[in-house]
Amino acid sequence: MIAKFIRDENGATAIEYGLIAALIAVVIIAALTLLGTAISGKFSTIALSVTNAS
Repeated sequence: MIAKFIRDENGATAIEYGLIAALIAVVIIAALTLLGTAISGKFSTIALSVTNAS
């Protein structure tokens, strides 16, 4: 019974999937943060152009 428990890798597999999902989430959050900053700058430039044109 103990040997079967030691060979059982179901828990390890679940932990690996959890770590992969967490890593993917961190990458997505970082990408969206950088993209959001870039888009905010573009909208500020457009707003300034519209304000100066009127």
